[in-house]
Amino acid sequence: MGHLSTHVLDTMNGCPAAGMQVELWRHEGHELTHLKTLRLNADGRNDGGPLLDASTMATGRYRLVFHVAAYFRARGAALPEPAFLDTVPLDFGIADASAKYHVPLLVSPWSYSTYRGS
Repeated sequence: MGHLSTHVLDTMNGCPAAGMQVELWRHEGHELTHLKTLRLNADGRNDGGPLLDASTMATGRYRLVFHVAAYFRARGAALPEPAFLDTVPLDFGIADASAKYHVPLLVSPWSYSTYRGS
């Protein structure tokens, strides 16, 4: 059964990004529809399980927005104003609603990497 999940690792501190705020949006033509906002748990994941489950998965274009600067500032990082990375928006597509889509983010205040995980 299909689902969407995420996991964020803080590469500056070598730990999960506990407490980071993440938003999920769906592209509707040229508009974005907000689906949910969450805070990551101690493991850098959503406490409530998948962001989309089998009943809510649908093909289409989506955006995850990771609030990077706020997370690092809350951890005591001295960031310039404006921060190099404030939010990280990741746009991606779901082509098969019955598949598993995992979108991990590896992040520091100055860089990030993502991929389609398993």
